[in-house]
Amino acid sequence: MIKYIAGLAGLAVWLFFLRVLNKSKLNFWHFLAGSAGAFILMLLFLQPVLTQPLARIVALLAGLPGKIGDIYSAHYKYGVIFIESAAGAISLKIDFECSGIIEILAYLSLLIFYRVYTVYERVYVGVLGVVAIVLANALRITVISLMIYFGGVDMYHIAHTFIGQFVFYGLSVILYFYVFTKPQIIKQKVGSFQYDGDK
Repeated sequence: MIKYIAGLAGLAVWLFFLRVLNKSKLNFWHFLAGSAGAFILMLLFLQPVLTQPLARIVALLAGLPGKIGDIYSAHYKYGVIFIESAAGAISLKIDFECSGIIEILAYLSLLIFYRVYTVYERVYVGVLGVVAIVLANALRITVISLMIYFGGVDMYHIAHTFIGQFVFYGLSVILYFYVFTKPQIIKQKVGSFQYDGDK
């Protein structure tokens, strides 16, 4: 109960602060405060509800290649992937950090206050972006699982800490470029600079 009261009080202060920044036409600070506030509020109220369903979806998607190749199995109801290699067996639990919920909430928080798009465009790009992040995360888990299967349990640390992160955040950078950077450059029309195909 205290959590919700504090959340509502924080929401009221945040909305008032955003109104002041908007009236003052401090666009950068409006974007910054808006995105940060939206992220914190969604993290407090949506993260506990969405983490487990998201973990199940990621486990289901990441389990498809394993099922097709009969390499590893996914128990998506529990968000667990079981990998049995010649060197041993290991279970991967897709938890809060591995579900992709933080990255999704951060993406949506930035997009909500990104004025390059109209409201309808933000909804459309938001849905596509969430799907892309979920698929990228599923690909990351798939890569980790395949590396463990073929390289053994000892590959877990390298696969999870380095290769998997590189795959996921590499794809995230591409997403952020096409969603945030490129549209901003195109709409600013800086000099005569343009991307091929934007003529």
